[in-house]
Amino acid sequence: MRYAVLGTGIVGRTIAGKLAALGHEVVVGTRDPQATLARTEPDAYGNPPIAEWLAQHTRVRLLCFADAAAFGAAVVNTTAGAVSLQALEAAGADNLAGKVLLDIANPLDFSQGMPPSLNPVGTDSLGEQIQRAFPATKVVKTLNTMNAAVMVDPSRVAGEHNVFVCGDDTDAKKLVTELLAEFGWPRQSVIDLGDITGARGTEMLLPVWLRLWGVLGHTDFNFQIQGARPGA
Repeated sequence: MRYAVLGTGIVGRTIAGKLAALGHEVVVGTRDPQATLARTEPDAYGNPPIAEWLAQHTRVRLLCFADAAAFGAAVVNTTAGAVSLQALEAAGADNLAGKVLLDIANPLDFSQGMPPSLNPVGTDSLGEQIQRAFPATKVVKTLNTMNAAVMVDPSRVAGEHNVFVCGDDTDAKKLVTELLAEFGWPRQSVIDLGDITGARGTEMLLPVWLRLWGVLGHTDFNFQIQGARPGA
């Protein structure tokens, strides 16, 4: 399958690398490919320049947002939540129409420093904002409650633990669940939270996740929902 992964940060690279390793055709989208490739310094999180990463992942190509979205039969949003809507606007509504969009982003607000807060929060979510802005696109919120490495390798966390999906389109959620199975998630670990308003809950797990990171000192952890029914 052809996937467009929007965003060149660690989440985008991790997802794109896993998809390519599974045999999918993958492109990564960025606002300005030439400017992105010209960067020679690590990013704010210490990740090496994308050019170095691409040299090690020769099956993955870097394109502008619009060309990437046009290429992908499905699209994965891994951009920073604060700019996700602008990035998807650059990708183009026509290029996204009718496609499944996996939204992994979180609306982190760093305006007051660390730790970040959420905006929107409570009565709205980034997932809902994306669905409203692109009504012809099938938005599914998933994988936004864990570290990128755990997203594509759930065995990093011992024992049973869960991944959530939510979205308005049942068939889109089924496709996403199939992809999660490819990533190694047992089907019984996937919990369907219903329509896209479920994104409010999963996005609001981020403050808890951030606090756990600080307490535990690592990110190889996840949430387990005891009493969940298989296929719930």
